[in-house]
Parts: sequence; C-alpha cells; structure tokens
Amino acid sequence: MADERDVDVVVVGMGPGGEYAAEELAGAGLAVAGVEARLVGGECPYWGCVPSKMMIRAADLLAEGRRIPGMAGRSQVEPDWAPVAQRIREEATDSWDDKAAVDRFTRAGGQFFRGMGRITAPGQVTVGEHVLRARRAIILNTGTEPAVPPVEGLAGTPYWTNRDAIEAARVPDSLLVLGGGAIGAELAQVFARFGATVTVIEGAGQLLPLEEPEAGALLAAVFDRDGIGVRTGTTARVVRHDGISFTVGLSDGTEMAGDALLVATGRRTNLAGAGVVALGLDETARVIPVDDHLRVPAGEGWAAGPGVWAIGDMTGHGAFTHMSMYQAGIVVADILGREVSPAEYHAVPRVTFTDPEIGSVGMSERQAREQGIPVATGFAKVPESARGWIHKAGNDGFIKLVADSGRGVLAGATSAGPSGGEVLGLLALAVHARVPVRRLREMIYAYPTFHRAIETAVRDLG
Repeated sequence: MADERDVDVVVVGMGPGGEYAAEELAGAGLAVAGVEARLVGGECPYWGCVPSKMMIRAADLLAEGRRIPGMAGRSQVEPDWAPVAQRIREEATDSWDDKAAVDRFTRAGGQFFRGMGRITAPGQVTVGEHVLRARRAIILNTGTEPAVPPVEGLAGTPYWTNRDAIEAARVPDSLLVLGGGAIGAELAQVFARFGATVTVIEGAGQLLPLEEPEAGALLAAVFDRDGIGVRTGTTARVVRHDGISFTVGLSDGTEMAGDALLVATGRRTNLAGAGVVALGLDETARVIPVDDHLRVPAGEGWAAGPGVWAIGDMTGHGAFTHMSMYQAGIVVADILGREVSPAEYHAVPRVTFTDPEIGSVGMSERQAREQGIPVATGFAKVPESARGWIHKAGNDGFIKLVADSGRGVLAGATSAGPSGGEVLGLLALAVHARVPVRRLREMIYAYPTFHRAIETAVRDLG
C-alpha cells in the first residue's frame, strides 16, 4: 500500500535553491515535503563550489610559496595532498553525509523523503512507496549530472568525473582532462600544482569556450608557462584502459596516455526523470520553460492543479549556485503572495577560479553582435602600477568591456587577473543597474588597485 501524504508544497531536488526554498516555506508555516535522491545541499557543498575551492586555495598556497625566491627570500615547497583530502572529507562534506542538512530542514518543520521524486499526476509527486499530494505548489530543482560523451571504449573504464576528482585520495602521476571549461581548467591546475603531469583536451578552439577569446588565450599562456599541456580543436575519438593507465586517441590522429582520465565535458538535465511529461511538457528537452516568476506554463493536456515552479540548472539560465538561490527567492515570495520583482538575466556573473581568475558578467562581444547590438569594446591590461600588490600569477590579467553604444551602457564585461572575481563586483553592478558609461568615466578609481584597470578600459571605449 502506498503511503499517501497531503502537504502544502513539495520540493523535488534539495540542491542549494531547493533547500533554501523548502526551509523558508516551512519557516513561514507551510507543510513542506523535501525530496532528494542524493545529498541535501546538492552538488555545491559536496562535489562543487566548497570542496573544489579548498583544493584551489591549497594549490594557490603552493604556487605562492614557489614565488618567494627572488621576491622575499628562500623557499622549498613540497606538496602533500593528504591534508587537502582530509579537509574535504572531514570539514567540507562530513564524509559525504548530509545528516546535518536533513536535520536542519526537519527542525524547521519539513518532512524529508529520500529517493527520486517524479510528478505522476497534477499536484502529485511519487517517491518510492510515498505519494505526496501538494495543495499549493510543486517546486522542481533536480539539477544536472555530469555529461559523459559517447566516446568509443570510454564506458566501463575507471574514468573520473568532477565528483571522483573531488573525492580523490591521491594525486595521479599523470592526468588527462577531457574538457577545457571552468571545471576542467580549475581541476587541471590544481592537480598540476600538486605534482601531476596534466594535459587538457578541448574540442573548441580555445580554453573556456564560453568566455571571451582573450580569456582563453590568457589561460592557455599561463598553463603553458606552468607546464600544463593544452590541446584545443581536437576531441577524444577512442579510449582504452589496460588496467593501469589510459590511452586516448584524438580526432587529429594522435594519441595521449595518462594514469587518470577526468571527463569534464559539461552537464546534462534529466527532465524525464522528473516526470515533466505529466505536465504536458517535452521530457526530451534540455531545459524546462519558465516565466519571469519561474512558473512552469501549462503544457498541452495538463489538467488543472496546484502551481509548478522550476529553479536552478534545469531552467537553462546558468548552472550556478547563485542562480539557483536567486530564483528560489523569487519562487518563495511568489508562493507566499509577496510582491517580488520578476527575474532578470542580463547581468548574470560567473567566475572561473583558476589562477588568474576569470570573472565575467552579461554578454560577450560575440553574443552582443549576434543579437544585433551596436557594440563598442574597451580593453586594458592589469595596470603595471599594481605590481607591488601581486600575490598570485604576476600581472597576468585584463579588463574587457562590451558596451551597447546605442544606449550608452555596458552589455557585458570580463575581469581576468589576480582577484578577478572580486574586481568583477563593480562591473556586475554597472551592467545590472545599466549605469551610463559616461558615469563610469567620471568615477574616481583607487590607486594602486587591480580594479583601476577598469578606468583605462572605459577610456578605451572611445
């Protein structure tokens, strides 16, 4: 017999946004059921943002120590992965145990259900033997999984995804990385700094293919200087594993070997698993359609029922924790009947935490031109005047501005360099608030700082 429960809200997927929404709604007095098949908190605290930044911070410390000679004295740096792995296991993830997160939710008044939640009828979510009926709302937040390409021979081999890399107990002697996006680039640099021989293989013509070409070129130059191999414009054609190491045959006819293989070729949604077909939607689609309050519109054949909202990766507006949290705030207000501004996506910030950091917001130059926007660009290297403040990779960095010259505002920007993600804050505000370029020219920029390069880039807009 099915265990049937009536609640106000069912949250399917307790990643950062889903967990936040569920706790907020429960705190507001609603009866909330939270459903999660893996770990409450999602990818970010267990395999993404938090543990990866522990790894990056540790790798940065090694790089800093190696820069002491010639600048501040003498040093001898010997990497040790053991304390990094221990911190990730004990401090960040509780050995990949979400008990503390589950307890926090239930203390807020929520009911927790472990398993894959699927919409099986309007207002109804089935989780194993449990049938949850929502009186007011269903929130979908099922996130994404690592996307593994159908490369001949890859299936069945002990390749890594980002999750395996985060859980690694040791550093391999050599590592091949399929994918030169943010995840692949960050992890490649980490393992290289801890002693692995690393090569990144990227099918596009540049590293970080979603970013400006200047960002990819900068990171490629830094990787080359640090001994990290980069192969762009080629893809894996076949993978072999002999029980000890990998051999990857590339589309350009060459082969590469490594002790470990990290597959970082993107993420995929699973709308079919969430049961969106019950809403009259296409379960084979890549993302789920939502309006500016994250409501899922009624599909063909969808019977009347409580509202459905979707947040996070599955909406297609950026696979970032901050996006999921932003959308969750709108959904909570909407369900509670509070006034809330509609979602805006013209100033979405993102940061790749390599050294140097690559921060960007809004549109790239290519995206702006493809949308028919009259474009002006401004470019400036990180100022030489900041040299005394260098604490990372020297003066590797730049500011690139993409302006809508017709409206006189920024459409996008990139901040690459030491603390590039922090410098991005000023540019994110300018893009979000549509600050006139004229006002940016009239600002006073502190000296000597990395963000002072923004002043030069604004002047370069003409």
